[in-house]
Amino acid sequence: MLPTPSPGPVRLLDQVRERMRYLHYSLRTEVAYVHWIRRFVLWSGKRHPREMGRAEVEAFLTHLANALRVSPATHRQALSALLFLYKEVLGSELPWMKEIGRPPERRRVPVVLTVPEVRTLLGALEGECALLGRLLYGTGLRLAEALALRVKDLDFARRVLIVRSGKGGKDRVVMLPGSLVEPLQAHLGRVRQLWQLDRDQGHPGVELPFALQAKYPRAGESWAWHWVFPSPVLSVDPRSGVQRRHHLHESRLQRQIKAAVSAGGIDKPVSVHTLRHSFATHLLQSGTDIRTVQELLGHSDVSTTMIYTHVLKLAAGSTPSPLDLLLAA
Repeated sequence: MLPTPSPGPVRLLDQVRERMRYLHYSLRTEVAYVHWIRRFVLWSGKRHPREMGRAEVEAFLTHLANALRVSPATHRQALSALLFLYKEVLGSELPWMKEIGRPPERRRVPVVLTVPEVRTLLGALEGECALLGRLLYGTGLRLAEALALRVKDLDFARRVLIVRSGKGGKDRVVMLPGSLVEPLQAHLGRVRQLWQLDRDQGHPGVELPFALQAKYPRAGESWAWHWVFPSPVLSVDPRSGVQRRHHLHESRLQRQIKAAVSAGGIDKPVSVHTLRHSFATHLLQSGTDIRTVQELLGHSDVSTTMIYTHVLKLAAGSTPSPLDLLLAA
C-alpha cells in the first residue's frame, strides 16, 4: 500500500475560513473578514501577519481612514477582522489588541417613507419582487431574513411566520399580514412546481443549516425545507461546492427598488432596508407599544428601537418651531 501523502500547509485565508465556520459565523461575515485580511496582507507587501503587530495594524487602519476615507462602520469592520485573525487564527492574545482605538458608533436617523410613498414604491414593483416588497413592509423583516424563509416557517393558520437565526442568531415570531395570505399561497403553488422539477431531474436538495444535512440526509429534498423565494437558476454553493438551488439573490429586489424610486419621483435615498424603517415608524404612529415593535424587529435593546420615536415626533410636528410661534403671535 502506498503511503498517504502528508497534506501541504494550509493557506492563511483557508485557516480563517475554517475557524469562522467552526465558530458558526455567517457567510456574509466570513466574506467580509476574508476581504479585509487579504487587503491587509497585500497592503503590507504580502508579509505574513505573524511578522507584524500593532504598528502595522494601526498604520493600515490609518490608511483606510485618511487615504480612502472609509466610514466609521467600515473602519470597525476592518478592525474586527484583523483582531479575529490575530486572536482566533494565530492565537495571539496581546495587550495591544485591546488598546487600538475603535471609532465610536454613530446612530443615524433612518430614512422613512410616508404611507403614500410606500404605496407608490410597492405599486411599481413587479413579479415576485412585488410580493417580497410587501412582505418586508408588512412584517419588518430584513431582506436576508425574508430570503432565508423556508416553507415550514409560514403558519397560515395562526397568521404568523417564524424568523430562524436572524441577526445575532436569534429566532422570533412576527405577524403574517392577512392581505398576503392568498398571494403567498398562490406563490407557493408556483414554487412547488419548481421544487418538483428539481426532484424529477435529480438535483441535490437545498442547503440545510449546521449539521442537519448529516443528521437528516434527505431533508434538503423535502418540500418543508424548500425556499419560499427560490432562485430561478441553480448555482454552486460557495462552501460545499455542490450545485443546487439557492434562494433568490438580494440584488434582484435591490435593482427593482432603485428603479421604482426613480420612476415614482421619490426624492429620498431609499434602499430595501427603508421598508423596515417605515414598518417600525408606521406601527408606532398607529399607537403600537414600543416594546412590541422592539420584539417584532428583533432588537436586543429598546434603545435601538427608540430612534424611530425621534422620527415620529418630527414627522407629527409635535415640537413646533419657534419661528412659527413668532409669526403666529
